[in-house]
Amino acid sequence: MGKTLKNLDLGRKSIIIGLGKTGLSVAKYFSAKGLPFELMDTRSSPPMIEEFKTHFPDIKIEVGKLKESSLLGAKELIISPGLSIKTPEIQRAKEFGIPVRGDIDIFSKAVKAPIIGVTGSNGKSTVVALLGSILNSAGMSVGLGGNLDGPNTKSALDLLEGEDKDIYLLELSSFQLETTESLGAEVAVILNLSEDHMDRYDTLKEYHDAKLRVFNGCCQLVINRDDVYSYPKKNIDVPVWDFGVEHPNSNSLGISENQGEQYITYKFEKIVAVRDLKLSGQHNISNVLAAVALALSLGVDIKHIKSAVINFSGLPHRCQWIRDVSGVGFYNDSKGTNVGATMAAIEGLGQSINGHIVLIAGGVAKGADFTPLTPVINKWAKELVLIGKDAEEMASNFNQDIPTNFAKDMEDAVGIASEKASPGDVVLLSPACASFDMYANFEHRGQAFIDSVKNLL
Repeated sequence: MGKTLKNLDLGRKSIIIGLGKTGLSVAKYFSAKGLPFELMDTRSSPPMIEEFKTHFPDIKIEVGKLKESSLLGAKELIISPGLSIKTPEIQRAKEFGIPVRGDIDIFSKAVKAPIIGVTGSNGKSTVVALLGSILNSAGMSVGLGGNLDGPNTKSALDLLEGEDKDIYLLELSSFQLETTESLGAEVAVILNLSEDHMDRYDTLKEYHDAKLRVFNGCCQLVINRDDVYSYPKKNIDVPVWDFGVEHPNSNSLGISENQGEQYITYKFEKIVAVRDLKLSGQHNISNVLAAVALALSLGVDIKHIKSAVINFSGLPHRCQWIRDVSGVGFYNDSKGTNVGATMAAIEGLGQSINGHIVLIAGGVAKGADFTPLTPVINKWAKELVLIGKDAEEMASNFNQDIPTNFAKDMEDAVGIASEKASPGDVVLLSPACASFDMYANFEHRGQAFIDSVKNLL
């Protein structure tokens, strides 16, 4: 059936599904190229619909349940990352031979300069931001975007507006990679993998398979020796760079030790002392190693790498120190939206303090299994303060010997945590959950924490 339909004239218009930031970037790109398109959204009242109507007053927009008749009449479907390719109507269109693509796929075929593709469950934004700083210090113009948040980043196709860049550095989610046929990156990396988005994926393997697509068509790859999921499933005949937190061998990156001092080291050359980093925690050392490996793969001189690494102070909402109150440190890790991220934050801080951690966590569980958190909580934490929709479910996974408190909102949570903490302890917000039960996004949640901490006497 699909074969027969492919031979028919199904219409000349692409359908862009998803009236959000990504959809807007695709629509603007198609409009500039003179390519015909229509717009759809599964929501009856998409929050950006007025912006679309202003930009594209003559373009047809359909909202609500996807209409099969419209989809089957499309040249192709361009779907935003927020829409699962498992959506029945999308699957039906695929069965009928309608191509399904995403903005990264379009970008990868249009861009003229090299792409760096960075994916993984945790640390992507930090690695991309640090690598961007390294490349800028080396005098390169960098297009920074993809899944990266922040005021200075853009959707991939928006990066093609204006002057061409020397290189394009993309943070990529599994959702974006699902609809990318061949990224063709100059260098690609899967930093790590832990359970996330299990409300969208049936298994960890399915999630991993989406991440592995970052390697499709790559010219070089970087591997994290400390994470088995960082490796491609089959041999790819391209140069391989690797990093890990143990001592490097003759052709890799790692941590060496000399007279009690730790150094980030390539082969046998010390690049920077770990104590000179502004980032804290073992997970951030791994992030630095990843960024350095990517920079070396691009031929960047070590002097530029060293300068940028020493001056990089990290990103907001990622183990961000806020203030000390009566000898207690308060850290905002609102970006810790999955179990792996929260484990890394607890371990990273736990190793660097004399006291214990009071952990504020909770939100929307996304189908996650919280039991892997139990050993790190047992080791480093002395109290839990849980908030949000799935707080009770979360609590049921933990050792009942760890005192657990429930808070009605962030201000309440910070107040309880402050009372439970003693001098030398740390109060850490690292939710291991999504934020959308109580907040617009993780930044909104992090700001609520910051405001509550600043209000403490």
